[in-house]
Amino acid sequence: MSIASTDRIYVAGHRGLAGSALVRRLRAGGFENLIVRIHDDLELTDPAAVRRFFEAERPQHVLLAAAKVGGILANDTLPAEFIRENLAIQTNVIHEAWRAGVRRLLFLGSSCIYPRDCPQPMKEEYLLTGPLEPTNRAYALAKIAGIEMCAAYSRQHGAQFLSVMPTNLYGPGDNYDLQSSHVLPALIRKAHDAKARGDDALVVWGTGTPRREFLFSDDMADACVAILKLPDAGFNSALQAQPPLINIGCGVDLTIRELAELVARVVGFNGALRFDTSKPDGTPRKLLDVSWLKRLGWAPKVSMEQGIAVSYREFLARREVQTAA
Repeated sequence: MSIASTDRIYVAGHRGLAGSALVRRLRAGGFENLIVRIHDDLELTDPAAVRRFFEAERPQHVLLAAAKVGGILANDTLPAEFIRENLAIQTNVIHEAWRAGVRRLLFLGSSCIYPRDCPQPMKEEYLLTGPLEPTNRAYALAKIAGIEMCAAYSRQHGAQFLSVMPTNLYGPGDNYDLQSSHVLPALIRKAHDAKARGDDALVVWGTGTPRREFLFSDDMADACVAILKLPDAGFNSALQAQPPLINIGCGVDLTIRELAELVARVVGFNGALRFDTSKPDGTPRKLLDVSWLKRLGWAPKVSMEQGIAVSYREFLARREVQTAA
């Protein structure tokens, strides 16, 4: 393997949904030499601060999960913040990782990089073949720039910097703020609040017809670690693909209506679903082609119902702590 359990690994964004899952998976796999920094100690949009960090710490591998993320509402109302902050974070980290001699870097993007009306399931080769979804175009363009930056540093400098594109993630550490959350955590919170209030209906944005794929965050982390641990031949074959990126998902999707029904069942909300068709649906369908991972022999372990139940328990525990405070 090209990575040892004693190697120094920097997980950027370790407190977020993806980053915290990566830390859990690495520690469970015996990787204890992890480097993490909270936002107050390292501002990733500050190039000088990032340079000082890499010069001092000299990580051997980097998992770049730090990003400004959000759902349809946040992306649609704050496009300037989404493109500016994400471009700054990834530019600083990727460049300084190369300067510091980092051996391997995984850049985490999102399935929203693909065209709005992309053929399904979405293969890596479909990147840049059509217009993006307008509501999250700024975020998607930033992530596409990150993919190209990794590819450019690999092609010009021989760096092993690879991009991975997870599908919609959920799990421990998720964001349940209704102004900025993604659809699944938003539904968990809405269903819980509707149950607590005794409402007779749960309001769901849109028509309920768009289809989405979801992956438990710990499954995503497991796939990333499997890729990071590949022998050079396997890792380099992914770098030589066009484009050099790997989809990470489960290969199965469901409608927003079906998702809302599943969340309501897990949370214990027994009322009706009411769809607010004045709200946007977003992309009609986003299902990833995960042939590369299947060839690797990887498959997710956590079912949707199991994952939502874990997420809901963590949501309740957080609420209890906030109430006690």
